[in-house]
Amino acid sequence: MSNQLLKGKRGIIFGALDEKSIAWITAIKCFEQGASIVLTNAPVALRKGDINVLAEKVQAPVIPCDVSLTEDMENLIDKSVEHFGGPVDFILHSIGMSLNVRKGRHYTDLDYGFNAKTLDISAISFHRLLATCMKKDAIRDWGSVVGLSYIAAQRVFPDYNEMADAKALLESVARSFGYHYGVKKHVRVNTISQSPTRTTAGSGVKGFDGFITYAEKMSPLGNASAEDCANYCVVMFSDLTRMVTMQNLFHDGGFSFTGVTGEVIEKM
Repeated sequence: MSNQLLKGKRGIIFGALDEKSIAWITAIKCFEQGASIVLTNAPVALRKGDINVLAEKVQAPVIPCDVSLTEDMENLIDKSVEHFGGPVDFILHSIGMSLNVRKGRHYTDLDYGFNAKTLDISAISFHRLLATCMKKDAIRDWGSVVGLSYIAAQRVFPDYNEMADAKALLESVARSFGYHYGVKKHVRVNTISQSPTRTTAGSGVKGFDGFITYAEKMSPLGNASAEDCANYCVVMFSDLTRMVTMQNLFHDGGFSFTGVTGEVIEKM
């Protein structure tokens, strides 16, 4: 159902790889709610994914961007503003990559070169995005920027590895930059801490099926789906959340504040 919550708004969606991804579903939801969007992802992801299928569906241009390169970020923002004929209203940062996880390195034996790349792509890129937008005045007053996070930023999930550190940094950037962007342009910056979700990226984490099963049993409402998260993003991009900023918003069916459930006890 469309309430046209985003009618007339323009936004950039990072990270739509395939139809399982939260960014992909969010792009569709934003379009259905009246928004015009630009899609972007890393050049290698554009070659592997199906983003052109999505682009046709939501009538959006696709602009490649290696988020670890400032010149690529500047090019993306310049071309997006040119495409829209002015600043954007919202941005979704749905980016995460761990070389140490891919290479099977244990958290206690990280390759620090890989680790630096992980932090750069998964978290520092959020700062680079916000800084570029501020420098170019590319987000309208009362705009909204959302980054996707996970509760491993606060709690230990051993197999989540260095991505836990990356998500903690991502959330810190949202708070710190959110202050400065709020003072300067009333731009809102938040993170959404989503339930473990069966996406192509998430499934690469060791023991991910166990994460999902445990979270389902520990959440009073069950795990939030990718579609649920996309709907939440739409609300965060809308004018209904104008005074929400610098927050890490748990979207996990109650998992984050549940100590134990009857279903978990019964399995012991």
